[in-house]
Amino acid sequence: MTAWIWFQSDYGWLAFFVLTGLGALAANATGRSFASAWSPIAMIGPAMIALAAAVHFLHFALFQEDLASLYYYGVTLIVLLAAAIYGYQSTRARQMATQYSWAFEKSGLSWRAR
Repeated sequence: MTAWIWFQSDYGWLAFFVLTGLGALAANATGRSFASAWSPIAMIGPAMIALAAAVHFLHFALFQEDLASLYYYGVTLIVLLAAAIYGYQSTRARQMATQYSWAFEKSGLSWRAR
């Protein structure tokens, strides 16, 4: 059976959860920092492409996974994008509810008019 999410090896799941988990924490922090600076959400894309390349390189360097595998790079990129967007949206919702408390209130990962 082929692994869909992590590289097929004895330690593939460990490499995925440790490195991609740490990468997801970094992506979340990146998303929060972009939201704190009032940057547009489109700025997250290029940053996550670079971060996914770095995480994918660490998979190669530490666990001898295939560096040329675009599939596993894509899986890593999707996980990091999800974490960054979550961090961005949660911070932006908090910002809008705090800074414009007279007009908006927080509603999950978004805000709504009062």
